[in-house]
Formats: sequence, C-alpha cells, structure tokens
Amino acid sequence: MAITTYAELQTAVKNWSKRTDLDSVIPDFIRLAELRVNRNLRIRKMETRVTTNTVASQAYYGLPTNFLQMRSFKLNTSPLTDLDYLTPEMMDRTYAGSITGKPRVYTIVGDEVRLGAKPDGVYEMEMLYYQAPTSLSDSDTSNFMLTANPDVLVYASLIELNSYSANDTAIMKYTQLFNEAINAIQTEDDRDRTSGGALQVRADQFVS
Repeated sequence: MAITTYAELQTAVKNWSKRTDLDSVIPDFIRLAELRVNRNLRIRKMETRVTTNTVASQAYYGLPTNFLQMRSFKLNTSPLTDLDYLTPEMMDRTYAGSITGKPRVYTIVGDEVRLGAKPDGVYEMEMLYYQAPTSLSDSDTSNFMLTANPDVLVYASLIELNSYSANDTAIMKYTQLFNEAINAIQTEDDRDRTSGGALQVRADQFVS
C-alpha cells in the first residue's frame, strides 16, 4: 500500500506489527520515531535559512523553534563575516562583561544563540541550520520525510512499538532496517551535495 499520509502511516505500522490492540498508542510510536529520525539524519531537505538584525548591546537571540543543529552562521557585511563557534565556557572567559564590537563568534545556550562581542550596532545575521520536519498529526498529514522516505518512519515506529511490547528480536530486526535506510539516505545526500546538485533553501525567522 502507498504510505503518503499520517493515516496511512498509522495503518502500515499496525499491519506490519500484526497487533490490533495498540491503535491508541500508535501516534505515540510515530512521534517517538520522528524524534529518532531527527537525531540521526542531516540532509539538505532539512536545511533552512533565517535572517534578522542584531540590536545594539544585545548578546542573546532566540533560536527558531524547529532548530536541530547549526550549519553556518554569518553577518551579511561587506565582506561577509563568518561567525566561529565557541563553547559557552570559552565565551564566558573571552567575552565577559560588557565588551561591545562587531560580533566574531557565537555559542548556543539553551534555546538562544549568544554573540561575542555584543553588537555595537545593527548587523544582519544569517543562519543556515537543520530544521525538524513538521510533526505529523491529524491536521498536518504529511511532510517531506514521509513523502520521500516512508520506510524510515515505518521502521522507526516499529522499533518504538516493539520496545513498548518488549520484543527484543523485533527491535533488533527493525533497528537494522532503520540504520540501513538512514545510512543510504545520508550517503545519497552527501553524494548529491558534493556533485553540486541544486537545492532551494527556504527562508524562515528567528524567534522574537
């Protein structure tokens, strides 16, 4: 059967599991599966771009709500200013107090990005990052992950279902299938990235 919608994914998980007593918790397994995929995959379709302006003397800015991992961060100055990453501890040591200037580095603290130094004026920041796909639900019935890679979500959901059911043999089976699928997707994406395949990156917004 085709697996292109949230309802079809739920049906597939039920059919593959050969269980008829877990319908009420299959949505939980699918949500856990999505989190598993988000931890294991970094492909171009997960990339998005945001721009916003700094505020003078403001060091902290909210990360987008769907943020997974930074890919690049820069100031759109002339020439461009690439911001290097520092650990929070190194940032504290290097940019303690009220040092202001043109930002050169950043760190991530919780759900915020911190600039060093504090901006001495207005600069346009541009962040390229990996985003979590929209979570599947009765109202959001599909996303690019389900459209392109339904097998990954089926395998990951069955890992969670069989963890719930304490079926170690099935867990091993579907973990192997999941890992093979993830590795194949990542390998193909890495190959396409180095071959120069075009990808349009969507613009988003920082959290205000």
